[in-house]
Amino acid sequence: RYAVRAWPTLVLVDPRGYVVGTVSGEGHGPALREAIQALIAEHRASGTLRTDGQPFALRRLIPPANTFLAYPGKVAADPLGRRLFVADSGHHRIVIADHAGQVRAVAGTGEPGLADGPFTAARFRHHQGMALVGEHLYVADTENHALRRLDLKARTVETVAGTGEQAIGRPRAGTGRAVALNSPWDLVVRNGTLYIAMAGCHQIWAMDLGSAALTAFAGSGREELRDGPRLEAGLNQPSGLATDGQALFVADSEASAIREVTFGDFGRVTTLVGMGLFEFGDRDGTGPEVRLQHPLGVAWLGGTCYIADTYNHKIKRLYPSLRRVETVFGTGKPGRGEGAEPAFFEPGGLSGIAGRLYIADTNNHRICAADLGAGTVTVLPLGESG
Repeated sequence: RYAVRAWPTLVLVDPRGYVVGTVSGEGHGPALREAIQALIAEHRASGTLRTDGQPFALRRLIPPANTFLAYPGKVAADPLGRRLFVADSGHHRIVIADHAGQVRAVAGTGEPGLADGPFTAARFRHHQGMALVGEHLYVADTENHALRRLDLKARTVETVAGTGEQAIGRPRAGTGRAVALNSPWDLVVRNGTLYIAMAGCHQIWAMDLGSAALTAFAGSGREELRDGPRLEAGLNQPSGLATDGQALFVADSEASAIREVTFGDFGRVTTLVGMGLFEFGDRDGTGPEVRLQHPLGVAWLGGTCYIADTYNHKIKRLYPSLRRVETVFGTGKPGRGEGAEPAFFEPGGLSGIAGRLYIADTNNHRICAADLGAGTVTVLPLGESG
């Protein structure tokens, strides 16, 4: 009805039911406020605006009452400490468990907010990706537009970057908490640098972990599927990051693409699979044959890039040198199956170690573990007693 082809899209409808404006992406707040005020004035003057105070029933996703997790967005496995970190995004908290799913600690009160302090007092707001550096866990606190750091020994949380307000357009380079961020969605670390999928401004940013200096690493800020030198290339709401140590692999969600970003002074952005903002589907194959649909997560494991093909409800694998994609798990329809024929509901995050792939099965409110050798999937018993 509204011809929406991009996510997110905002449609402005006047009191007579006519569509008077459509904008895609983030950062349109000031323009929308101006347009809405103009419409209010116009329709108040013409008598077409209701003024009886009848309230609207506004509603957003409400966490389910009977599940331990709510819309978990991302998961991160610690290969050394046998820990699993879960972004319990709908409950605004971090769940720390072992690899079998036994809960060991929780950071966050469960109420949305931006508060530092001990695990029991800290607050997050619909956070997503995480990256582990020693005994510190970095968190992309998406709707707080901030980066948080958990001290896993002291069990404390502190804000290391972001003002708590969304940057308008592209953020400006700077240091730590003086820099306004724009919807950070995922994180990966390499050689003392934290790379940030800044979905709101269509860029990848980098933060030096020693100095907390932040700067753009890849992406011009224009939403387009354009390859080339890192800062001239176009990205499209990048929402997932992984690395093999030589390059970044990016779930370029709005273009339904997987991109490769190389390091070094002459680094480039290259599209591995994906054809553009309006080319999506569910098709395995090689290069231009491949179609994905809004992938949100990637993980590097065993020389292969695994993909959470979110809107196709599938897990796929990509062989970067061949640009070949094949389905590993999932039916292509929402479901809750496990075992040899698993089904998912918009999986959003992946993390892999030692032949096991952990899956944030977001809309099923669960974390799954896939045994890649056996080809089976089990559901972790997070929050279950006994």
